[in-house]
Amino acid sequence: MFVDYLTLVMLNLVAGLGILAYYVATGLKPNKGIAAGFGVVGLLNTVLGLHMSLTWPLPSSYNILFGEPTTLFGLVFLAAAIAIAKEWDLYPTSLFAFFAGVNSLVAGYVIIVNELTREPLMSGLVFILTGLMGVLAPFGLKWKDNRTLRYLALALIIIVLLLWLFTWYKSLLGHVEMFSEWAPDAILTRQAK
Repeated sequence: MFVDYLTLVMLNLVAGLGILAYYVATGLKPNKGIAAGFGVVGLLNTVLGLHMSLTWPLPSSYNILFGEPTTLFGLVFLAAAIAIAKEWDLYPTSLFAFFAGVNSLVAGYVIIVNELTREPLMSGLVFILTGLMGVLAPFGLKWKDNRTLRYLALALIIIVLLLWLFTWYKSLLGHVEMFSEWAPDAILTRQAK
């Protein structure tokens, strides 16, 4: 059976980006309370991303293009949650974010080139910008005391958040429309008799 929970993944990522924006805006200062927010986002995206990557509930290569980046960014948020809660150095987590970002950059390129999704340019662009955030994470963390760079990072996070929010909204409307006639097989069988 075709299962599609991409809108949940997207909204969860929007929530994570909102938490990240707050964390960057407050100077990346130790804040154990923010760890819980990162942890919830990380746990949900890791579970959903792994499910998508391992069971292939979506048609064709969408499982790779959506499942793997979802898993990787979920793990980044989980690792950040643990590091913040334990007051560990976030730099190793940012190095993992770098490679998760590379994956997202490539996925965005593949989406655009192969014209995947209903809006390949928008989908690809949002993946590429999200990937750029990951690739820049180690540098941003290294220069976190530079207020100008921190505000530029914050602007990028907010832009990506708004693009994901728009993509989520359009996807939610499209998925509701696409599945408006769907019914479980058992119900369809009973109705056919």
